[in-house]
Amino acid sequence: MASPLEETMISYEELSDLEQEFDDVETEIIRQQYALSKPLYARRAELLAKIPNFWPLVLEQAPMDIDEYIQPTDSNILLHSLKNLSVSRFELDEDEKNGDPRSFSIRFEFAENEHFDNSVLEKKFYWRETKDGFAGLVSEPLVINWKKGKDLTDGLLEQVKAVYDEQLAKPKKDPKDKMKEKVVLTEKQKALKEKMEKTGMGGISFFAFFGYIGEYVTAEESKEAIAADKEERRKRKAGEEVEKKDEDEDEDEDMEDADEEEDDDLDIFPMGDAVAMAIADDLWPGALKYFIQAQEQDGLSDLDFETDEDDDEEDEDEEEAAGASRPQKKHKGACAHGCKH
Repeated sequence: MASPLEETMISYEELSDLEQEFDDVETEIIRQQYALSKPLYARRAELLAKIPNFWPLVLEQAPMDIDEYIQPTDSNILLHSLKNLSVSRFELDEDEKNGDPRSFSIRFEFAENEHFDNSVLEKKFYWRETKDGFAGLVSEPLVINWKKGKDLTDGLLEQVKAVYDEQLAKPKKDPKDKMKEKVVLTEKQKALKEKMEKTGMGGISFFAFFGYIGEYVTAEESKEAIAADKEERRKRKAGEEVEKKDEDEDEDEDMEDADEEEDDDLDIFPMGDAVAMAIADDLWPGALKYFIQAQEQDGLSDLDFETDEDDDEEDEDEEEAAGASRPQKKHKGACAHGCKH
């Protein structure tokens, strides 16, 4: 049976180009929104700094995309030590017109604690693209200065950083040459993979998030790929001939996909990009909403407490009618989070 497109004069490339134009518009919207909202976020930060435990309370209400990765030991550190959380579009801060709005950094600020010495943990996510069709967020692994015996990742961050540095030091090979080679893990990669298999995903701390890499795509590679894609789209729009991929190139892509799967096996936090986007696009802009939810939950808890009190008072009234003395009613004050109701 012929596909719907085969019965028309429309090609997949035309649809793909149109979809990319929509993506370009969305990217431009992010650029403009960031410029317009930046002063508002600055004002918000000034207000939030006066609210005790604001960000720990927000994280307690975090959506499932984030919350499912926070272990009880992680929650303890975040609750007692997290002072501030912020998101910035650092490429736009450096170059408002040419920076990519899809790149961003997440900055965690901590008070002194018994687990690590870092007062700031800032992880940058770069939007990168490749000529074989990949487009997404990549990052460099961040090492945390854990105190002795307190490493919640059990050394995984140090190991993934060593593998990352090793991979960057390798000279880039032509895809055709890579096809002839069997993928062989280095000693550092073997050690990391063995450690990951012993740890198991269920036991990985949220702090392994700082070890997320994604794919190894340099800024130069990405720039070339974006330029090549724009040129191809320009040619198609102008009705010019565009060179088509041959079978060898398709085989190259299949080999690269296999290499990517191998890289994924060595990523200690495979969903790092999804968590980062959930923080940047949901938790960060919606912080006030999540804080209010936390207060409402606390209010409901107090309401339950008062209902129990009322029931107790009814019993006490009956006892008083029988001659028993009634104790003084308790008064509700400030909540445990330091916020008045």
